Amino acid sequence: MKIGHKSLAVLLVLILLNVAAFAQDVLSFVNPNIGTAHSRWFFYTPAAVPYGMAKLAPSTNGSYGNLQGWEAVGYDTRHTSIEGFVHFHEWQVGGISFMPTAGTLKAVPGELDKPGSGYRSNFSRKNEIAQPGYYSVILDDFKIKAELTATKRVGFHRYTFPKSDSSRIILSIGNVQGESGPVTDASVEMIDDTHFQGYVITYPKYVKTYDEGGRVAMYIFGELSKKPLTVGALNNEKATANQKTSKGIGAGLYLGYNTTENETVEIKVGLSYTSVANAKLNLKTEAEKLTFAGAKAAAQKEWRASLGKLKVTGKDNADKTKFYTGLYHALLGRGIASDVNGNFPRHDGSIGQLPKDPQGKFSYNFMNTDAIWGGFWNLTQLWALSYPTHYSDFVHTQLEIYKERGWFGDGIANSNFVSGVGTNFVGLAIAGAYQAGIRDYDLNLAYEAVKGNELGYKNRLVGSGKMDTKSFVSKAYVPFLDADKTDSTGSHFSGSHTLEYSYSAFAAAQFAKRLGKTSDYQQFIQLSNGWKNIFDSELKLVRPKKADGTFIDKFDPLEAWRGFQEGNATQYTFYVPQNPKALISQIGENTFNTRLNEIFETSRKNAFGGGKTIDAFAGIQSLYNHGNQPNLHISWLFNYSSAPWLTQKWTRAICDEFYGTESIHGYGYGQDEDQGQLGSWYVMSSLGLFDVKGLTDFRPTIQIGSPVFDQSTITLGNGKRLTISALNNSKSNVYVQSATWNGKVLNQAWIYRDELMQGGTLLLKMGNKPNKNWATKLAPPSVQ
Repeated sequence: MKIGHKSLAVLLVLILLNVAAFAQDVLSFVNPNIGTAHSRWFFYTPAAVPYGMAKLAPSTNGSYGNLQGWEAVGYDTRHTSIEGFVHFHEWQVGGISFMPTAGTLKAVPGELDKPGSGYRSNFSRKNEIAQPGYYSVILDDFKIKAELTATKRVGFHRYTFPKSDSSRIILSIGNVQGESGPVTDASVEMIDDTHFQGYVITYPKYVKTYDEGGRVAMYIFGELSKKPLTVGALNNEKATANQKTSKGIGAGLYLGYNTTENETVEIKVGLSYTSVANAKLNLKTEAEKLTFAGAKAAAQKEWRASLGKLKVTGKDNADKTKFYTGLYHALLGRGIASDVNGNFPRHDGSIGQLPKDPQGKFSYNFMNTDAIWGGFWNLTQLWALSYPTHYSDFVHTQLEIYKERGWFGDGIANSNFVSGVGTNFVGLAIAGAYQAGIRDYDLNLAYEAVKGNELGYKNRLVGSGKMDTKSFVSKAYVPFLDADKTDSTGSHFSGSHTLEYSYSAFAAAQFAKRLGKTSDYQQFIQLSNGWKNIFDSELKLVRPKKADGTFIDKFDPLEAWRGFQEGNATQYTFYVPQNPKALISQIGENTFNTRLNEIFETSRKNAFGGGKTIDAFAGIQSLYNHGNQPNLHISWLFNYSSAPWLTQKWTRAICDEFYGTESIHGYGYGQDEDQGQLGSWYVMSSLGLFDVKGLTDFRPTIQIGSPVFDQSTITLGNGKRLTISALNNSKSNVYVQSATWNGKVLNQAWIYRDELMQGGTLLLKMGNKPNKNWATKLAPPSVQ
């Protein structure tokens, strides 16, 4: 058939419109306000790009800080006033707040429940817009419209003022913000009519706990679109007129304007963790000639490209909203910490330098990152699927830390250790990257570091976690300590540590095997069976042991915090991802399936863990807790126990019922969305893809579940395309009846990952009753 020029032009227009419509739809399906009743500090930062340093957001209570260093703080959907717009939002990192105001000058943000006590303003959510890359709101008390957007390292503000001779902008630099901890020093100054610079140095709670003496420094260089008529200083609740510099704790400036109706003032703020000079360079490089409108367009274009790597189609828009909002959070957390010139902050206060590749580009980015605890059941699988450069950045960052400190740090804030859980899965994550084909780093150095993380204990730094490594290596289990501590003799969390170290030893074993290190492999694979040493064969539960080899007494399988971190024995018994077949054999297949299925049946009545309690730890004493990391793989274990239809049933139920589309019911009811982990789990599980072993096997597999969507088209990290089609799919048709892979009959609920990554089509026929003959004869490999 011939197509004329006119027809071809029309066809091209239709294709372009289709592409544009989908791109627009991707952003329309992201709702940043989902789950904001229990927002962690990173969580609500609409004005950002994927993995950005600049993460701008409104703050309702960021100035309150948080007592223990991790609690929800920053933006809460139940609050009705805004105290400022903050630039830095990362794990243990927060600072630099701006606020446009009018009327009587007030030097402090004031209290949530006391209107007029400071410069905070009431607002209505009907006048609020939050999208990937953009945020706007009307500040009701001042009749000011505030808008935010960002590039990677530059924050943009646009404030639209009413007619007023008392309009102003507050620059709050030297005050607590979110997880920042106490401010130890700060400075801000106007250096000419339209430019300012400054810094704030903070001492976060987790730095104090895990890396005492470290600090987090944040630097800014900013540009105003309009010269202020007046400049004054703020310091510790005191305002001083006609002063252009403010130093010390509480440092800030206020900039005064006479504004006409709808007059705008725009601000560009270069950010850096290393120096004011680099903040200025970041601004110049990324935004010298960029307008607010141009920055917003670029940010949203970048979000469309990143989110658009995964295209899903289906009948239910709520499912798409869950999917793309989860993907958005996965791409938002763990941002870069290096500058455009490759500088990055080191723990000792010096400045590191990234290397360049032969083309003159920096080989990787340096990151700030929350702990990777549990990240192998969500984040790393998503990174390896379609965003491998970020996985590479994570590995390179940890190797830079290792080179400076001699140890991995599970969580990182400006090269300071901020673990938070006292364990360390970085070695496992790096081993997983290697098995997934991400190998653009010094392999000898990586293996040395992974081995040291599993076996090393001499002069081990507290912030590197695993302070009980000596006892695990010598006994192949960690002895229980009554005291709430962890040292070379054991741990109060001995049960969970034994299970975790057994799993990470397995990952190291497979890494060693790949590199031909036979003796290391034998040592690690033996340690990977350490979990058997605390398995109570009578109760068919894991149970902590004391140093003398006896089980602890007064044992309650649902008691949290005694032997198990953020969980209990019932939950942690299933924590043998390295060898599910062995665990199933220990329990007995029928007993295993009956018990686990009953756990889900009961847990379903309690929203799969936490009920409707708004609390990160709401589910830790329950049978199953989807709101926390230790449980995130167990709905997939039925693929290993000859009952894959139960994996299909329960993963779909969790996607449908645990996850929501509301501000309170988002990730459970206010549970703990650790920098994109729960969002990533939804993304992977709703695609119907998952790996119980977290990519650590010698030849990783991907297990198959029950896709939420009729069709998913995935642009893989290698540029190839994977299509997953679920025929006859619906809310009730959750069970796989039959499957083909690239046209060939597939009678197993798994595929080798290297084959999947070649691209192709996975076709699943769905029905409303289990096909108990499909995929029951050949379980995924349990031991390789």
